Amino acid sequence: MSTKPAASTDLSVLPESNAEYGTKEYWQKRYEQEPDEAFDWFKTYEDLKPLFGRHIPDKESRILMLGCGNSTLSGDMYDDGYENIVNVDYSDIVVGQMRQRTSHQPRMTWEVMDVRQLELESGSIDVAIDKGTLDALMCEKGDVWEPSKELCENVAREVDEVERVLGDNGRFIWITFGQPHFRKRHLIRDSWELEIEKLNDGGFDYFVYILTKKGAAAK
Repeated sequence: MSTKPAASTDLSVLPESNAEYGTKEYWQKRYEQEPDEAFDWFKTYEDLKPLFGRHIPDKESRILMLGCGNSTLSGDMYDDGYENIVNVDYSDIVVGQMRQRTSHQPRMTWEVMDVRQLELESGSIDVAIDKGTLDALMCEKGDVWEPSKELCENVAREVDEVERVLGDNGRFIWITFGQPHFRKRHLIRDSWELEIEKLNDGGFDYFVYILTKKGAAAK
């Protein structure tokens, strides 16, 4: 049993501008500075466990963790029986760190991969989870009501890739602070059904977008 990593608390690693959250350079530098820490966007597994229990009832599902970073989410899910997890991130630094950190959880894999160009076979994933990665791609200085063309194209590339790698009836679960009038526009596809749930523990509202890919007969 490994020791749980300390949560990231060093304010010096914060970016000068939120737009830096969408750059590979920022995360490479941050992971070099914090080799032993963990950083979790939004919610932990303990918060999300009831949600996952409803939407990922089969613990043998092949799960894709998009932009995994050094979050504790995959490790905690593994300990609860979700062992078939493919973790991807474009930072080779964090992938190396996490392979070493989770060596006691051998069924889980870590791959250097850009979520906008997934090196995975079409239809090979049962569930894809995004907790903060799309939000990082959306960090820019522009108007949230009128996002730039570049932002929309970056987001569409990830969403299209997720749609491609999901099998029929597969699910894409996106956990975000983004309200539907800002986020829903990026998710509309003929290939899936969209549900929206709201999480609130007495404080800040978070939203969960659950997209279920239609089977071949329903398309």
